Amino acid sequence: MEQSNILLIFIGIVAAAFVAIVIAFFIIKKKSQNSDVARIEKLRKASDKQGFSKEVFYQKLYIRFLKTPFLKRYLLKIRRRLEINNLDDEYLTRFQSAKIIFNSLLVIIPLTLVVIIITRHNLLLMGIILIFELFIIDSFSDSMVDKIDNNLLLQQIDFFAAMRHTYHETNMVGEAIYATAQDCDAVEISRQAEKIYDILNSQDPEMGLEKYYDVAPNNYLKEFAGISYLTQEFGDRRIDGASLYLNNLENITQEMQIEILKRDKLNYTFQSLSVISICPMLLLEPLKNWAIGNFSFTKPFYEGKAGLIVQVVVMIATFICYTLVRKVKDNGSVKRVQDEQNPWQEKLYKIPVVKKFVDLFIPKEKTKDYRKLRKLLKDAGSKLKMHWLYVNRLVLTVVVFLVSLLLFFVFHKIEANYVYTQPTTDYDLIGEMSANQEKKAMETTEKHNAIIRKLKGQKADLADVIKAMQKSKEYKDASQDEIDTNAPKILSKLQIINSEYIKWFEVLMSMMFALIGYAGPILMLKFQIMIRQMAMEDEVMQYQTIIMMLMRIERVDVEMILEWLDRYADIFKDQISKCLNNYEAGAWEALEVMKDEVTYLPFIRIIESLQTAVEKVPIIEAFDELNADRDYYRDKRKESNERLISKRGMIGKTIGFAPMVIVFVGYLIVPLVLIGMKSMTSSFDSMGKMT
Repeated sequence: MEQSNILLIFIGIVAAAFVAIVIAFFIIKKKSQNSDVARIEKLRKASDKQGFSKEVFYQKLYIRFLKTPFLKRYLLKIRRRLEINNLDDEYLTRFQSAKIIFNSLLVIIPLTLVVIIITRHNLLLMGIILIFELFIIDSFSDSMVDKIDNNLLLQQIDFFAAMRHTYHETNMVGEAIYATAQDCDAVEISRQAEKIYDILNSQDPEMGLEKYYDVAPNNYLKEFAGISYLTQEFGDRRIDGASLYLNNLENITQEMQIEILKRDKLNYTFQSLSVISICPMLLLEPLKNWAIGNFSFTKPFYEGKAGLIVQVVVMIATFICYTLVRKVKDNGSVKRVQDEQNPWQEKLYKIPVVKKFVDLFIPKEKTKDYRKLRKLLKDAGSKLKMHWLYVNRLVLTVVVFLVSLLLFFVFHKIEANYVYTQPTTDYDLIGEMSANQEKKAMETTEKHNAIIRKLKGQKADLADVIKAMQKSKEYKDASQDEIDTNAPKILSKLQIINSEYIKWFEVLMSMMFALIGYAGPILMLKFQIMIRQMAMEDEVMQYQTIIMMLMRIERVDVEMILEWLDRYADIFKDQISKCLNNYEAGAWEALEVMKDEVTYLPFIRIIESLQTAVEKVPIIEAFDELNADRDYYRDKRKESNERLISKRGMIGKTIGFAPMVIVFVGYLIVPLVLIGMKSMTSSFDSMGKMT
């Protein structure tokens, strides 16, 4: 009997083990269809092939780029942004990073060759444009990362649509997320969904969500994770026969669709402005060659100091306008990842001598100037610390001062060099000189140079020049008429040569430019504030959408709504955070303080509704107008985005076309007109003397 019992127990254990093995088999089979395993298998098969494999190619490129000093900086910067989307997917992060750098090089290398060919005779212009290409690389790589972020939004829309069907079948949030993630071919959103599923099924989902909110690629995934947690925690409700959870998913989807349309329109509006703002730098040398080739009387301008000054002005204007266009285009929705722990400002500030010097300029804490600057940083949404801001200001001041002095020195050298090398002849309105005329003119220039070198640095007058000419071997056989004709020209050249040195007012001008450089970071912060204020209406409408999703969920109170608003806030982040910190001391009073600090009327109305909800009025009644006018608010949101894009487009076009206007007006039209009129007047005077 005992043996039969033991046998039954043994058979039961074997049967249970068999069932466990079968279940484990199906689980492993299901997981083997996961995107990770599929991609690893794909990579393995690609490695076995003898032909070209794109996956292997970019993985090898990543290793090469990581060992290249210059490219390593950009590679790691791009990695930090892609890691947010890919959530520890090292393979995909390396693949996308290498692909972006490689595509950037495919653009920048031909552009560099074009720049070298066009500006090969102007080394200063070539050097400045090549340095400027560093900013172009940065902009181009950012745009490709933005495309990946935008693609994630499109994946989210498809994911939510698929999840609606799965949720109808399971009526369980976690299972619907997991099943949809397993069936999803899009790697990025699948990763995010699996992460949210793991958080919802963890021992402490609230802590997991707080950590996820810090690394989520966009606000819509935060909303999805938060709504999923609240639904799983408190249960779903039926509102007018429909699932509240699915209604909230629909609200999030509509928000994403509006955001995608806004980004697409911004990209369309600004797609060529960055290129237009850069092109004038590449046109400087071709325009110069065309003007000299067709109007030889302009050669002294373009090859002298005046032409170089205009070139420098164009390049500075291009750099400023290009930076401002990027600021205007940036919609602020794409998550930016920066080194906020130890950037170059912090490394420089840690040097004891530098720290003592910088601290002399930073306002003391609790002073009016300190509070004013702190508010400026907050209003601009800047991540800069106060001492980083002053490191930027002082470094820019020193750089602008030194570069200004260097440019003045170069201007003088170029002007003096042009005097030594230009053919000595009058303006020629008809065209270029013949080869024989140019040869004779250069022989005259060499004779003049010999006299100039003897008298250089001396206070000589016309008599001294004539005396030097008579004693020189170049003019020993010359007639008195020839000496009298050339002496004034030599004296004029000598005066130019002797005056080409850095003067006191040029040092003063360099100091003035340095002061402008010192104010530059502050002006940029004020510009950022202006751009952020345009998006104020859009952000408040996002608050309204969040409140519409939360107001029908049970156990949601005013404090929870404020926590959600704080999580997604940007422009009003400080005011909401301060209100949350003071909430325990008195909810109505904390909201009243926030209302006093805000001047934007639509947000004030939200605060007043929150105050009404604090006074024991149900939240759904306090915000009943949001629910009643959902279609109106949605249409208003679209119209608001249209106006925002229109404003930004107008500002962007004004800034983007400014360098082009400066080039054609200041570098081509004005010189042609002024120099042409001067030459014509001179010719008429000569003709008058002859008659």
